[in-house]
Amino acid sequence: MSGGRDDGEPMMEMNTTPLIDVMLVLLIMFIITLPVPTHAVKVDLPVNDPKAVKPPVDPIKNKIAIDVTGNVTWNGAPVNSTLLRQYLDQSAAMNPEPELQFQPDPATRYDVVDQTLAEIKRSNITKLGFVGNEQYYRDF
Repeated sequence: MSGGRDDGEPMMEMNTTPLIDVMLVLLIMFIITLPVPTHAVKVDLPVNDPKAVKPPVDPIKNKIAIDVTGNVTWNGAPVNSTLLRQYLDQSAAMNPEPELQFQPDPATRYDVVDQTLAEIKRSNITKLGFVGNEQYYRDF
């Protein structure tokens, strides 16, 4: 090992090998301790509308409701007499036949209720239940 030149001058070059060794060890330690990146990209995916995906005829139970103005709804969606008949025919063709719940509003005109019940009878539905009869128990 040489301490410098023979003429007695001090050595002007610094030995950087230990410094580089320490820096490499620190670099390796930082690389090891870094968390593993997941490379996940957050994407907002479209969500299906549950009403659009749901079939109109439920295989377990369906509900026909008539409001005060005489509008007929099938499971909450407004229907006309043609569409109601199609849903009733689909329901009657299922095996096992789903339960059909019928709920007219007390203030609905009777002829609208009668026409709807006639459609239900023509479609040969066997499982029919009336919902809300308890609202009439004081009338008789």
